[in-house]
Amino acid sequence: MKYHYSIFNGSFEFTPAVFTLVGIPGLETEYTWISVPFCLMYIVIFLGNGIIIYVIRNDSALHQPMYFFLAMLAFVEIGVSTSSIPTVLGIFLFHINEISFGGCLLQMFSMHSFTLMESGVLLAMSIDRFVAIYNPLRYTTILRISRIIGMCISIAVRSVTLMFPMVILLKRLPFCGHNNLRHSYCLHSDLIKLPCGDTRPNSILGLFVIMFTFGLDILLIVVSYVMILRTVMKIASGAGRWKTLNTCVSHIFAVLVYYVPLISLSLVHRFGRNSPRLLQILMANVYLFFPPVVNPIVYSIKTKEIRNSIVRIMCRKKMMSNEVR
Repeated sequence: MKYHYSIFNGSFEFTPAVFTLVGIPGLETEYTWISVPFCLMYIVIFLGNGIIIYVIRNDSALHQPMYFFLAMLAFVEIGVSTSSIPTVLGIFLFHINEISFGGCLLQMFSMHSFTLMESGVLLAMSIDRFVAIYNPLRYTTILRISRIIGMCISIAVRSVTLMFPMVILLKRLPFCGHNNLRHSYCLHSDLIKLPCGDTRPNSILGLFVIMFTFGLDILLIVVSYVMILRTVMKIASGAGRWKTLNTCVSHIFAVLVYYVPLISLSLVHRFGRNSPRLLQILMANVYLFFPPVVNPIVYSIKTKEIRNSIVRIMCRKKMMSNEVR
């Protein structure tokens, strides 16, 4: 195994040239077959989220705050998947289980940055739903385009700014020959277990990032929905209440499919170190792939405007194809 060596303060620090990734231990001979569902998931992710972005961009009827945030969510989910593709398919299709030190840090940075952005977008979407229900007459005035762009930029800057120091701290730590990771992509929770130096600054910063992003976001989402429920309860008719709440169903589902796997994986990493290895791998893949696979499907099925727009665009394409013939 090759290592890079550097001298700092008179002592040797070891940085591995490569990290060794793991697919599914014990099933190495079946990797070609295992790659099939992963390829199908990537196709669904890119096609589903790409269609969402396309129809929102090209249908003027969808140029509303709710759909702009949905397009942002679809873009972020494509970003998460793009970050993981090289190593996941590299392992299962080509049996390449090594990644360079710099490549691993880049993958960790991009994957975690996009997941932090996803949490921020879900918070923005809950604020969007509150404004739409609490003050529908001023909905588009309050959430005008410039404000939406500002929110999206703030979400991106927050994520990148918080992740950058974590990369710097990891890069300065000595690894002393430890380079075996537990998943088919680079996660901070894996990398932080490998260095032989003092990782307390990394742990403290990691805890701060979790509390300032996931913790704060989920708290504000809950507060938003408490206020939404209070507003809905003031509606006199039961049918009116249900119709209003029905506009939030897709977003509630998106929140659940994002935070439940995330929290479950965090608990397993924290308290379930003796849990079956296969369970840890399965939960990590659910956390990574489940939200971007199901969200575009749910929004396409539950949101009439998205569904109608897809049908209109398909009909238009078919008519243009017939005219060409």
